[in-house]
Amino acid sequence: LKATGGAAFAGGARLWYRSSAPPAMMRWAAGGGPVTPDFTTSVNVHEHSISLREKRKTRLQEMSARTKGSLIPSSMQHIEEDEEHRTTAENLRKMGQTRLTLEERKKRRRALDALGVPSFHEFLKGQGVELEKRGIEVLQLNIGLYCNQACNHCHVESSPKRTETMSAEVADRCIELLRSAPSVHTLDITGGAPELNPEFKKLVAAGRELGVEVIDRCNLTVLSEPGQDGLAQFLADNRVRVVASLPCYSEKNVDTQRGSGVFEKSIEGLMQLNQLGYGVEGSGLTLDLVYNPLGAFLPPEQSALEQTYKQRLADDYGIVFNNLFTLSNMPIKRFADFLHKRNELKDYMDLLVRNFNLGTVPGLMCTNLVSVGWEGEMFDCDFNQQLAVPHVGAGRSAVKPTVFDVDSLEELKGIKVAVDEHCFGCTAGNGSSCQGATA
Repeated sequence: LKATGGAAFAGGARLWYRSSAPPAMMRWAAGGGPVTPDFTTSVNVHEHSISLREKRKTRLQEMSARTKGSLIPSSMQHIEEDEEHRTTAENLRKMGQTRLTLEERKKRRRALDALGVPSFHEFLKGQGVELEKRGIEVLQLNIGLYCNQACNHCHVESSPKRTETMSAEVADRCIELLRSAPSVHTLDITGGAPELNPEFKKLVAAGRELGVEVIDRCNLTVLSEPGQDGLAQFLADNRVRVVASLPCYSEKNVDTQRGSGVFEKSIEGLMQLNQLGYGVEGSGLTLDLVYNPLGAFLPPEQSALEQTYKQRLADDYGIVFNNLFTLSNMPIKRFADFLHKRNELKDYMDLLVRNFNLGTVPGLMCTNLVSVGWEGEMFDCDFNQQLAVPHVGAGRSAVKPTVFDVDSLEELKGIKVAVDEHCFGCTAGNGSSCQGATA
């Protein structure tokens, strides 16, 4: 094979060329040097991650200097200045939590009545479905509502003003129940910011000792709170699975929903975790992120959004993670107030009902999970807990068992699952659960 200005040989011979380029630009295509000047990446690929760690370390040092200090003063300012937070606080003072929750439930029911839609229970019956506990595989503990953030869409209405916290007595009883529940494979710890509860580390250590997977539902910013210097290392040492909230890869969107300065501190938290090996292939340290929409719409398709998140976070910050979970916004608490104030509650309930997907039902978290509140009461899911929707007893009567009322979590197997109108949020589109899409 001849070429102008040089020669090339096929049939197993080395391919080469000669041109007017200077000697430094002349390269063997095989055996003698790189094909092109920068085609020189080392085959020692284990060094590549080390290089990324060094770059991330430098950027983390720069970011830590800017974000030094607690997020709590900023969150408190957000609570005082944000109209929705002020409205919720005023209604709480006037009506009390029980009455306020009941009024919120009536608003959802009125919205569905206007749409001609029956209760979720009757709607499911029309599909030939009635939910019941298959068995308890996940023990989820909400160990307190205190948080260094005050997010606009928080379904538990956490903030630095909340003081509710799980006692040592309740935590110890949860450990006892976990020890006697061979079907439970996951201890899922949430809040608030659960890491700020004094029982958090004890619960983590107990879960790991018993050989179950331990999940920390982390807001990321807590990792840089004063007094939490060793928290990320503690999570890594105990091989805790971190499921972290990050509703967008955009600073503007995150700060709009979660408060000023939250995005940068969240990125700092992710960098801390990456430096310890979280999200890095082969480390055994799992880092998952959670997305929820900014407004009254369904989340995008989970796997497609995961790829976008991975590309943007890697390109912009060198951050890696394992999985992205997409969650729908439940029409409860602060998000329900958000919808009602904008006269969008009816439209949002219509969206959820129109997009009901029977294929989501087998994966609903309420069928294999028990949610325990900070006082020890047991519920079918975290949303039911926040709305005080009790377990269903015989004849569909409401019962409120606590962790002190059962000898074993196995007693809950086969009971009917309590449902209400907010449950349409878990069955819309690709479904929604604490582990993301269900269909």
